[in-house]
Amino acid sequence: MKIAATIARYLLGVMFLFFGSNMLFHFLPNPPMPPSPLARFSSVLVETHYDFAVGLFQAVPAILLLINRYVPLALALLAPVIVNICLTHILMAPNGLPMAAVVVVLWLLVFTRVRCAFEPLFKSTKQE
Repeated sequence: MKIAATIARYLLGVMFLFFGSNMLFHFLPNPPMPPSPLARFSSVLVETHYDFAVGLFQAVPAILLLINRYVPLALALLAPVIVNICLTHILMAPNGLPMAAVVVVLWLLVFTRVRCAFEPLFKSTKQE
């Protein structure tokens, strides 16, 4: 399981560094999208420069995963990004769901390796 988690950590790191960097530096050409809610959503992200923030929240945790430092923090930062990726594909582009599912599985594999760091989040506190 340790080897699978390490491989998953590297794969997640490479994927998010590549695509997060692309959101920051636009080195991959984007073909025009047919009119759709996803096209409008994407254009709003670009016009408002929100894509730069998303790119940072992908690239920085990816670097942390690749250098194997602050892995729980990297997973915590990537979790909402992954939720948004899944929701985008569920609601607007179902053809991307298989890749989104792969990302979720990779995240879960890495999470299981460092789950002890998240245990305090799941402890119930007693209200007095």
